[in-house]
Amino acid sequence: MRNTTIRAVNRLTARWAEQAVTGDTDAAGDTGTVLTAVGVWPLLALLADGAAGPAREELSEALGISADSAAAAARELLADLSGVRGLQTATGLWALQDLPLEQRWLDALPDGAHGLLTGDPDTDAKTLDAWAAEHTGGLVERMPVVFPPPPAHTQLVLASALAQRLRWIQPFRDGIVEPSEGPWAGRVLTALRRSTTLLDRVRVAQTPAGPVTVLEVVGDGGVDVHLVLGAPGAPSGRVLSAGVGVVTRALAATGASLLPEGNPGPGLRIGTVLSPDPEPYLHIQTTAFDVTAEHDLLDHPGLFGLASASDTGAGHFPGISPHPLAVGSARQSAMARFGAEGFEAAAVTAVAACAGAGAPSRFRYRTRQAEVCFDRPFGFLAVHRTSRLVLAAGWVTDPLPYEEREYPEYEEWQKRAEEEAADAEWEAEQRAAAERAEQAQ
Repeated sequence: MRNTTIRAVNRLTARWAEQAVTGDTDAAGDTGTVLTAVGVWPLLALLADGAAGPAREELSEALGISADSAAAAARELLADLSGVRGLQTATGLWALQDLPLEQRWLDALPDGAHGLLTGDPDTDAKTLDAWAAEHTGGLVERMPVVFPPPPAHTQLVLASALAQRLRWIQPFRDGIVEPSEGPWAGRVLTALRRSTTLLDRVRVAQTPAGPVTVLEVVGDGGVDVHLVLGAPGAPSGRVLSAGVGVVTRALAATGASLLPEGNPGPGLRIGTVLSPDPEPYLHIQTTAFDVTAEHDLLDHPGLFGLASASDTGAGHFPGISPHPLAVGSARQSAMARFGAEGFEAAAVTAVAACAGAGAPSRFRYRTRQAEVCFDRPFGFLAVHRTSRLVLAAGWVTDPLPYEEREYPEYEEWQKRAEEEAADAEWEAEQRAAAERAEQAQ
């Protein structure tokens, strides 16, 4: 993937995240949100290739590259994405049979479905919905197209679909957590826990949004998910946008192995403990989540370069068709799911044109231990490891609740938790005794 294209897509991700995620990090909403700029950017690029006048200029500015090279960049990006293991991608074009299309623009399109619209909204919706479901493995079942009321007709639909499935290299243990403070206090949630000796999986950055803690969860197939936590009360959109800067390495961040002891970042605690093992440990606790979102891109026409293009009083795409066309709707349906075994995310974007671990018992070493906890609203970013392209971004305000029917071993888990608590109390007493003995020497 070209660095210029990657930077352009990540720039749109950061700008969109800052506008789409509202409120602060203490705000708990209904379902949070998820967005995929990498599904929008190629469509804007293909529109820019066929646009003229102010619409072409605005699309070029939103893309971050010249409209003259946009179609080629979109084709290259989509071709490269098809090589990412676990990522399914597709593009599609549907037009009314009597709408003439410029051959030069058609030749510039990436490989994909080319179909016909009948003009009947019910018939066309079934065709488009089937395509969306097929190319996301059922994760998104409907094409986000708004058909105009008769006698108007949608002239053309340009769509993209992306679906990502990955499994964690190191799975989590699931269980139960009940936060004692913050917006999730008192709720019984599905907890995900695991430990690693790789302290620098968690990093802290000083950003324009304040301190931000970022945890890297490594997946198979070359895609990782990064969890992003800001300070209490920080603007959530700015925290997520800052997270994009951290994971793309535009903002510097320091790993936990080099951070000072104490609380050097949101949700992060670092200290030195007595241990029988010389290895340091990072203990992670987060929550499972399942978020969906519907985005109307025309709610932010300036962000996506669609202000002039959506003016139905004129045609803006002579490079697409000699008939005057304007953007009638531009929407995205997206979802993301984070669990003990892995992560999956999908998005379908459509632009429609209309006319106009346990502790041991002996302590020989002093080792560094870090604990990071995501127990209040946080962000997430799915990132292609080698290119640093952000494939999906979102914000979690309503994590999955604990449901006993999903955990028939709950009583055994509860008994084990009580035993671990008793063990932890005994270990604390042993540490204190060891420290007193060491000081006496």
